[in-house]
Amino acid sequence: MGKRVLVVDDSSTMRKIVSRGLRQAGLDFDEILEAADGQEALDLLAKETVDIILSDINMPNMDGIEFLRQKKEIDGIKNIPVVMITTEGGADIIGEAKALGAAGNIKKPFTPDKINEVLGGIM
Repeated sequence: MGKRVLVVDDSSTMRKIVSRGLRQAGLDFDEILEAADGQEALDLLAKETVDIILSDINMPNMDGIEFLRQKKEIDGIKNIPVVMITTEGGADIIGEAKALGAAGNIKKPFTPDKINEVLGGIM
């Protein structure tokens, strides 16, 4: 059985771009779920299981950093790897995300090869 991934981004266009990049990278995903912000992701994770989460940092309602902060406090989901996909280049924000448990990061714009390179080491 293939894996399930959750893509968290406030832009529906970006969620589609990430989904297409995952397929083009040739990774074995059976299902790609989507959430528009961190709160929606937490709500979805309360009833769905996923193998990996790809999350933006800058989002309304609940950003990626707060999502990581809350996710690590919930037993059922705290060990799901999260890769941040962001335009943020600052080492500070990426460092904070990694300190909160992010397994890696992919900078926009990205290629299927970059997705494969980062996720291949985590999956």
